[in-house]
Amino acid sequence: MRFGVLGPLAVWTADGTPLRVPEAKVRALLAVLLVHAGRVVSADRLVEDLWGERPPTNPAAAVQHKVWQLRRAIGAELVESRPPGYLLRVEPGALDADRFTGLLDRGDPAGALALWRGPVLADFPDAGFARGYADRLAEARLTAIEDLAQARLSAGEPVLAELTPLVREHPLRERLRALHLRALYLAGRQAEALTSYAELRERLAEELGADPGPELAAVHQAILRQDPGLTRRGNLPAPLTGLIGRDTDRAEVSALLRSARLVTLTGPGGVGKTTLALATAATESFVDGVWLVELAGHGPAVEEAVSVALGVREDVPSADRLLDAVRGKRMLLVLDNCEHVLESAAALAQRLLRAAPDLRILATSREALGLAGETQHLVQPLATEHAVELFAARAPGFRLTPDNTGTVAAICARLDGLPLAVELAATRVRVLGVDELAARLDDRFRLLNTGHRGAPTRQRTLRAMIDWSWELLTAAERLVLSRLAVHAEGCTLAAAEAVCAGDGVRPEEVLDLLSRLVDRSLVTGGPRYRLLESVAAYCLEKLAESGELDAVRQRHRSYYLALAEQAELHGPGQRCWLDGLDRETANLHRALAGAQADLALRLTDALAWYWFLRGRFTEAVRAFDLALSASGGDQVRRRRIQSWRTGFQSLAGVPQSNLSTSDSRTTWFLGYAMLGKGEPAISEGLIATALAEFEATGDHWGQAAALSTRAAQALLQGELAAMRRDATRSAELFAQLGDHWGQAQATGELAQLAEITGDYPAAARLHREGLRSAEELGLWTAVTAKLAGLGRIALLTGDLAEAADLHQRALEVAVRHGNTAGEQFAEVGLGLLARRQGRLDEAEAHLRRWVDWCREVDGGPGLALILTELGFIAEQRGDLASALALHTESHQLAQKIGDPRAIALTEEGLAGAHAATDPELAATLLGRAAATRAALGAPLPQAERGDVERIERIIRAASR
Repeated sequence: MRFGVLGPLAVWTADGTPLRVPEAKVRALLAVLLVHAGRVVSADRLVEDLWGERPPTNPAAAVQHKVWQLRRAIGAELVESRPPGYLLRVEPGALDADRFTGLLDRGDPAGALALWRGPVLADFPDAGFARGYADRLAEARLTAIEDLAQARLSAGEPVLAELTPLVREHPLRERLRALHLRALYLAGRQAEALTSYAELRERLAEELGADPGPELAAVHQAILRQDPGLTRRGNLPAPLTGLIGRDTDRAEVSALLRSARLVTLTGPGGVGKTTLALATAATESFVDGVWLVELAGHGPAVEEAVSVALGVREDVPSADRLLDAVRGKRMLLVLDNCEHVLESAAALAQRLLRAAPDLRILATSREALGLAGETQHLVQPLATEHAVELFAARAPGFRLTPDNTGTVAAICARLDGLPLAVELAATRVRVLGVDELAARLDDRFRLLNTGHRGAPTRQRTLRAMIDWSWELLTAAERLVLSRLAVHAEGCTLAAAEAVCAGDGVRPEEVLDLLSRLVDRSLVTGGPRYRLLESVAAYCLEKLAESGELDAVRQRHRSYYLALAEQAELHGPGQRCWLDGLDRETANLHRALAGAQADLALRLTDALAWYWFLRGRFTEAVRAFDLALSASGGDQVRRRRIQSWRTGFQSLAGVPQSNLSTSDSRTTWFLGYAMLGKGEPAISEGLIATALAEFEATGDHWGQAAALSTRAAQALLQGELAAMRRDATRSAELFAQLGDHWGQAQATGELAQLAEITGDYPAAARLHREGLRSAEELGLWTAVTAKLAGLGRIALLTGDLAEAADLHQRALEVAVRHGNTAGEQFAEVGLGLLARRQGRLDEAEAHLRRWVDWCREVDGGPGLALILTELGFIAEQRGDLASALALHTESHQLAQKIGDPRAIALTEEGLAGAHAATDPELAATLLGRAAATRAALGAPLPQAERGDVERIERIIRAASR
C-alpha cells in the first residue's frame, strides 16, 4: 500500500490503483497516523486531533471504531494496536513524503519535486496536527526548487519564469534571489538584475538591519564584471526529447563526478547509457566546458576523435598537442561508446587524467575501462512505470488509458524495460495497436526492425543492437551466453556449469567466461545469472542455428530433475529447500515442458510435496496432467502420480470417486485430503491402512503424519482423549525429525484441544508457536489457519479489536495465496465476531457467502457451524421459523458427521428456536447438550456460554 500527503490525502494499492478511504473522520485518522508514521500515537492524542474540544461520549470506543473502519479500508495488518494507542505500519518508500526526502538525500531534486500534487494534506488546511509537519515539508520543497534551479542554470536552461513568482512570494530569501539574479543575467537583462539586487539590499536594511549575505554579494559582483563563469562552453548537442525515468540516475552520476575523476556508465546495449551521460553532462558547469567525443565508428583512432572534438589544431608545434590542450583546464570530457575501442580508450583516458588534474571524464561502455580510480555506475533497465511513460511519449498519436495501460506495461516488461527496445516498439503502435503489438513480441526481431533514421546503425533495429555486442565476443563466450538462454529467470553458478559446459567449453572454464559476460553487461551478475529476454531470444536463435538446442535443453532438464529429487522437504532442511525450489520455479516448469514421459513423471513426483507445502494445488494438478499426458514411462510411478493428482484435486474442492493409491505415502495423503469432506469413514480407512504400513516399515515421518490426521479425525468424533494422545505423539515425532510443517500441524490440533477445554493461554501459545514456524517457512495455508486460530482465542477472551485484526489478516493472506478454505475459515470468524457485537446484518453477509461453497466442497463441519450461526441470527431477530429450519438442517448434518460437539451446538441452537414457544422442550435440549459436553470431558467454557445464557433467560421468562 502507498500513501500520499504531498497534496490531498491519497492511498494507492501496490499496482497504483487509487483506494478510497470513506468518511471524513477515518481520513483524518489516517492523516494523523501518517504524520506520525512509524510511531505510536496515543488514543488520547487521536481523540484531541479528531474531535478537538467536542469529543464523543465514549472517546475510546469511538477511536476504536474509526480504527476498525480504517483497517477495513486499507488492510488490518497496517494499523497495529500498541499501548498507549495505535501505529501505522508504512513500508520504506510507501509514503510520498519519505520518498521526497530520500530523493533529496540522493541529490535528485527533480524527482523529489515531481511527487508533489499540491500543499501538504491539502484537504486538512486548518488541522493543528498537520501544521508543523506541513511547514517542514514546504521548506524542504523550496530548498529543492532552489537546488534544481541552480542545476538548470548551470546547464544554461531558462528558469526565469519559474523563479519570478517565487521571489515575489519570498522576497527576503537570499539564495532564491541569488538564483533569480543569475537567471535575469542569462536572459540578457543585466540592468534588471542589478536593480533587483539594490531593492533587496535596501529592504534588508530597512526591515532587518542587515546586509546581503556573501553568496548574494558574490553573484552581484560577478554580474558587474560580466564573469564568463556565468555562461557555458562545450559541444553538447541539444536534446531532441526529454529524459524519462532517469532523474535519480542523473543525480547519482552528478554526485559521482564530484568525488571521482573517471566515472564509467556501464550496462547492456540499448539501456540508455549515452542518453543518461548527455543529460548528466548538460547539468554540469565547468569553466572550460563540457565536450562530447563519439567513439563508435572511429576504430583505433581514439586520440584523433578527442582532438577533433576539442578543436585541437594540427599546425600547433608540439610533441603532444592533445595533452597540451587539456593541461590546466577545468573541463568534463564525455567519451561515448568505448566498448569496441576499449584498450585505446583506456590508455588515452589514463594519459589525459595524468596530464590534467582538473579534468573529469564521463565514459559510456558495455564494459568498464579497468583503470585505477575508475568509478562505475551500472545503468539498469527502466522500471515498468517509467518504461510505460517512455512508450507513451514515443508512440505517435498514442494516449495511455486505464484500458491499455496494463497491455503497455506487459510489452515493456517483455522488452526488459530497455529504452531502445521500448522506443522501437512504440513506433509500431500506429499500425498495430498495443494488443497486436503484444501478441507479436514472440517474433520480436522481425517486429522491431525499423528505427529512427537519425540513429546510429547499431540502434536502428533490435537485432542490430544485440549483433553489436555479439560480434565483440570470443567463440567460447558466445557458447556460454547462448547456452544460458535455455534457463528461465536466471540460474545459479552450479546450473550454469552443468548446462553450459560441453563442446568448446570445459566445466572449469564456465565461471571465468560468465564473469567476462557480466563485465560486458550481457549477463546480470551472481549469485543468479540472468539474460535480458531479448538477449535470450537472440541466443536461442543462435543455438538453433548451431544445431545444439535440443541437447542443451536436455542437459537443463536433467539438472533440474536431479535438483528436485535431492530436495529434502521432510526434515530440518525444509526452509532451505523450499526457498531454493521457489527460486527455481520457472526453471522447473521449463524442464517439465516437452520432457519425455519418464522424466516428467519423476519430476512431478519429486515436486508433489513442495507444491503441497506451498499450497499450489491447481499448479500441481496442471503439472500432473502434463506428465500423465506423455505416453510410456514407469507404470508404478504413473499410478503414484495419479494418486497425487486425486489428493490435490480433493484439496482443491473437486469431488473424487477413484481413490486408488500406489503406496503408503499417497494412501496417507488421500486420507488427509478427504478429511472433513463429509465422508469420515473413507478417510479413517485410508489413514488406518497407511499407519499400519508406516509402522511395519519404520517410517517415522509417515507415522507422525498419520497420527496427526488421526487426531483430527478424533476431534470430529468428539474423542478428545484419543485426539490428545495422537496429536502429542505426532508432535514429538515431528520435533525429533525437525519437520516444522508437521510440528505446526500437530500443535494446531493441540491448540484446538486447549480451546475446547477453555485453556485459552495454552491455545494462544500453541497457535503462536505454529505461526512462527509457518511464517518462517512461508507455509501460507498454515499461516492463515494460525492467524484465524489466534483470532478465535482473542474473540473468546473478549479482545474484540484484536480478534477483528487477526481474522482480517488471515483473510488477506488466504486471498493473496488463493487459499479458499482458509478464506472461508477467516471470514466465518469475522461473522462470529460481528454477531457477538450485535451487527447481525454484517454477520449474516459474512456467513451467507460460504453456504453454497460448503455444500459443494466442505460437506460437513464448516457448513454445520455456518447454519447454526445463521440460525442464531434469525432467532435473535425474532424469526423463529427460519431459525428452526436452519438449526434442524445443521442438527441433521452434525448427526451424519457424528461429531458430538457439533451435535451439542445444534441442540443449543434448537433450544433457542423453541425457547419462547416451548420452554420445556428448549430446557430439555439444553440439558441434553450439556450432558453431551460433560461426557466428552469438555463442558462449555464460560466465554462460550453467551448464547446458552441468553436462551436460559428466554426460557425462564416464558415459563413464568
